Amino acid sequence: MKNYRYFLLSLLIIALDQGIKLAVHTWMEPGYFGQIPLIGDFFKLHYTLNPGMAFGIQIGSIWGKLILTTFRIVAMFGIGYYLHSLTVKKSPTGLLISVALILGGAIGNLIDSVFYGVWFNNAPAGAPMSWFHGQVIDMFFADFYEGPLPSWIPLWGGSYYSTPIFNFADAAIFCGVMAILFFQNKFLIKE
Repeated sequence: MKNYRYFLLSLLIIALDQGIKLAVHTWMEPGYFGQIPLIGDFFKLHYTLNPGMAFGIQIGSIWGKLILTTFRIVAMFGIGYYLHSLTVKKSPTGLLISVALILGGAIGNLIDSVFYGVWFNNAPAGAPMSWFHGQVIDMFFADFYEGPLPSWIPLWGGSYYSTPIFNFADAAIFCGVMAILFFQNKFLIKE
């Protein structure tokens, strides 16, 4: 039973993520006019839909979302298997917690992609079906900067920029990945 506590952590992340998303969808207006300041104008709740992956990046074509969702399903099983193998090897607790956070966050966003097109009718216009085409609900907005970027910046220069809006699942994935990167010397000891 001791090994399954990390999967229970993933389950807790999923429950918190879905609870927050359901509350935002139920009680908030989307967009600028529905914003709720939490820490002045710096950090606020801002209900928005993300049709793609991180930073709204999309795979071009009407089947791109289906490809992305299929990849997320495969990744979920891969991360789950990896977490199980790490528990069997009695890996460091910090690594197990980090991978559990990543797994919970991945499943949280996968639920949006698979089901929200049907449950919340939020599949983008032109999607070939509602299943597997749901948009991810994002809401946390750390508003550092919004405006045009200087043209000398590679890739994004000259375009309009706003700091990313993210959700609890994204935050769990980010924290898990950052912990692995920062503590890799402790977590990934060569045997």
